[in-house]
Amino acid sequence: MEYVQERIATLHDFAAVADADDESGYRTGTADSDLVPDTAIVVPMTERELGNPAAERVLDELERLEPAPAAVFVPLRCGRDGIEPFREWLASFSLPTQLLWCNAPAADRALERAGIGDEFGKGRDVWLALGPAAEAGDYVLVHDADARSYEAEHVHRLLTPLELEFSFSKGYYARIEENRLYGRLFRLFYRPLVRALADEHDAPILNYLAAFRYALAGEFATTSTLARRLRTPPAWGLEVGTLGDAYDYAGFEGTAQVDLGRHVHDHRAVAGESGLEKMSREVGAELLRVLEAGGVEPEYETLPDRYRAAGRRLLDQYRADAQFNRLEYDLESERAQLDRYAESIAPPGSDRRLPRWTDTTIDPETVLETTQPWVEARPGTSASAQD
Repeated sequence: MEYVQERIATLHDFAAVADADDESGYRTGTADSDLVPDTAIVVPMTERELGNPAAERVLDELERLEPAPAAVFVPLRCGRDGIEPFREWLASFSLPTQLLWCNAPAADRALERAGIGDEFGKGRDVWLALGPAAEAGDYVLVHDADARSYEAEHVHRLLTPLELEFSFSKGYYARIEENRLYGRLFRLFYRPLVRALADEHDAPILNYLAAFRYALAGEFATTSTLARRLRTPPAWGLEVGTLGDAYDYAGFEGTAQVDLGRHVHDHRAVAGESGLEKMSREVGAELLRVLEAGGVEPEYETLPDRYRAAGRRLLDQYRADAQFNRLEYDLESERAQLDRYAESIAPPGSDRRLPRWTDTTIDPETVLETTQPWVEARPGTSASAQD
């Protein structure tokens, strides 16, 4: 256990360093946050989460929050036949849940009228929920539904920095499962890429991105003001894009990261359309876009080689850490992943981000109307929103 601070405030879990009744009077754990009733929670899902044990645990834990949050938004991407089973499943939990069918035909048409692109993915789904969530609460908390180790206490921990007048709070945790290190996309792609760039450039945005102990974690909390200013990429890259906006709005002084212990997640394959290799392309593009916007001009011709060199140095460190903790470590597999991810490094191309909620012509009420076709028409609902 350590207590080292980064360039951003780092809030540790010191529960392991002392017993609750030791002579110092130290008490473990974090205080319940008074912000929970003012908070809207966003939990993006797909059809695979229906009845999934990890998603069940997340919802069970959210039921334990006292008092209850202002709302729990579940932006869902699924086929038409999957909506009713999902509604019935969510209704079995005692939560103020609002299900948003993100690919509902009426929602797609409303976004098209607003001039918003037709790219789909997790980022777009979360963006759709951010507008209504920022209306429902003074604070917005976002997290995934695939952590089999999720606890209601994570909500309190993520909100505590906001109670201390930070504007943005990011979770971090250890990914140690099956007696080995996971968190591969962060360890083997994000971290060495940032390190390679920092070796050549001295820029505040690089120092900011390097300060996060798990920059690709899906868990964060923010004020509703900042939530309305997030320009999320439509697919993967959501987490990095969020950090770029947090840097612009909150900066070092307004940002904190919070220890959420150890997370046990579902795993992805490296190859394939939903694999880490494809994710690395989108994460890399968004990371490099954020850096270019922050004044960094990467030397793209040499960057893949410099990334590999930084990655190999990190592999030696990971191997030593694994051996020290008697964990399994497959050096050849990790080297092979480095080489595959290196092919993802390229100029980011055009900016594909969705607009800030403060800038778009679509409004949160329209999102609710078009993503909830099963709800009776609300007062003032337009015909075009319900068609």
